[in-house]
Amino acid sequence: MSWNIPLFRKVLKGGIFSLVKMYKKQKVSIIFPTYNEKDSIKEACDEFLANEYVDEVLVVNNNAAEGTKEEVEKTKANQVFEKKQGYGFAIRRGFEDAIGDILIVSEPDGTFYAKDVSKLLAYSDDFPVVFGTRTTRALILQGANMGLFLKWGNWFVAKIMEFLFNTTHLSDVGCSMRLIKKPALDKIRHKFTIGTSHFGPEFMLLTILNKIPFIEIPVKYGPRVGVSSVTGSFWKSLVLGLVMIRTILGYRIRSWFKDYSR
Repeated sequence: MSWNIPLFRKVLKGGIFSLVKMYKKQKVSIIFPTYNEKDSIKEACDEFLANEYVDEVLVVNNNAAEGTKEEVEKTKANQVFEKKQGYGFAIRRGFEDAIGDILIVSEPDGTFYAKDVSKLLAYSDDFPVVFGTRTTRALILQGANMGLFLKWGNWFVAKIMEFLFNTTHLSDVGCSMRLIKKPALDKIRHKFTIGTSHFGPEFMLLTILNKIPFIEIPVKYGPRVGVSSVTGSFWKSLVLGLVMIRTILGYRIRSWFKDYSR
């Protein structure tokens, strides 16, 4: 007999009734990479677990701040540990361990809202990948860390990607909240090479190069609890933006000589 360990873990922690939510007979997992979100992660886990469609919240503890582990243990979320430091490594680990047929990446820092899960899922009926964007003015809440530099910087880099790859509308390369279905993930998971903060654009680029249908939709973006280790600094944000541009240009050049769809 073969045991489904992640599913068994889910039953033990969340109870059998937590398995019957689903979205159109598809299990939904939320992946939370965490490093410096100790003060917000419990509330984020509880909020997303309360969503009518969410079957699992999987926290990927990426050498997180002291006390984070204990905060997660106060909830019904599952927790795994990724020792390789980096936003991308954490998400990639989440992709491996999540039980869902539909995987939604978000962040447990208070900036994203569980209500937007339904919005992402609605678009997943037509698209196996749904990217969020935080650059829609009407959905940027007061106090959110989305000033002129971050908003238009993300827009500018997204437009470079859109232009070079002739894609549908793109306006944000840094939005963590995004959805992917398992069959689409299986096409690209073995092609990931980036484990740090610019993993997001690689995720988008591999989706484009593998001709996976996608759409970008606006999500609500609120104030963060605590300070981000990257976007909390102008200079770190600037360097990250330049690295993202280099990544996009590199993929564009290599794609002329290499078939990324294999």
